[in-house]
Amino acid sequence: MFDRALPPALVLTLAIMAGASMDATIKFLTQTNHVLLVAFGRYLFGALFSLMIYWRAGRPPISAEMWRAHGLRGFVIATCAVTFFWALSVLPLAEAVTLSFIYPLLAPFVAAIILRERIRPASVICAVLGFAGVLVAMQGAPSEAESPQHDLGVIAVLVSAFFFSIAMVLLRERSQKDGAPIVGLMTSLFPGLLLLIPTIAFATPPALETWPYFVLMGALAAVFMYLMSRAYARAEAQQLAPIHYTELIWATAIGFLVFQEVPRVEIYMGAALIVAACLWAAWDERRIAAKLIPEPHP
Repeated sequence: MFDRALPPALVLTLAIMAGASMDATIKFLTQTNHVLLVAFGRYLFGALFSLMIYWRAGRPPISAEMWRAHGLRGFVIATCAVTFFWALSVLPLAEAVTLSFIYPLLAPFVAAIILRERIRPASVICAVLGFAGVLVAMQGAPSEAESPQHDLGVIAVLVSAFFFSIAMVLLRERSQKDGAPIVGLMTSLFPGLLLLIPTIAFATPPALETWPYFVLMGALAAVFMYLMSRAYARAEAQQLAPIHYTELIWATAIGFLVFQEVPRVEIYMGAALIVAACLWAAWDERRIAAKLIPEPHP
């Protein structure tokens, strides 16, 4: 496909653009639909479009080990999605995106919990700087009377970022082992299956006029996941990490054009601190990795 001729950085940039457009579609849908329904619709239609990509790729075989691995990842993604989708319903688009940038700083702590890895001092410093950025971004927030659920929305984004950091750790491994078509399909299929029963139990059917937006959301989700899988399969995560922060540009533009949102200046000040912390953490990871590579002997 065309993405094979493009550098991984450009492929990921296109993925981030699709992801920001998907977030805007989600925010639009949550204004008139239950968040569980929107989350289920994202993965239902995402699975359908991902199935087309998988079919065109020649239907690569899916092993039992892949089913088990993606089942666990599906639970993580479903939890991440529901919390973030709800946050989008109560926060401005650019603010939700900015706060979600904290996820790379949580990865060392996630690895410490799951893999029992040692947390380096630099990781703690970066996390403190990143959370300082969160506090800065929250300054000037609307009062409780103006936006009663704003603080809960912030908490929801941070919870979502924690689960997303787990999902991204798993993505790198599965992208290399399984390939983009399988990863894209499984990333939508398992969360959709997990959300099916809660959606039937608690959500009401969508309004007829919103159906086209559910389809659009699914198409954007499939493109986002496929391109991101392709990018991460061809380049190291630390090389691609800075590109994720371009999402703030697209979120700001879309939020202004579609929702007439003008982010507070504190949002960008907080984003600068969070991004700086993430880039510092990525640099430290490269520095440590370089020391572990043995020097060639003459």
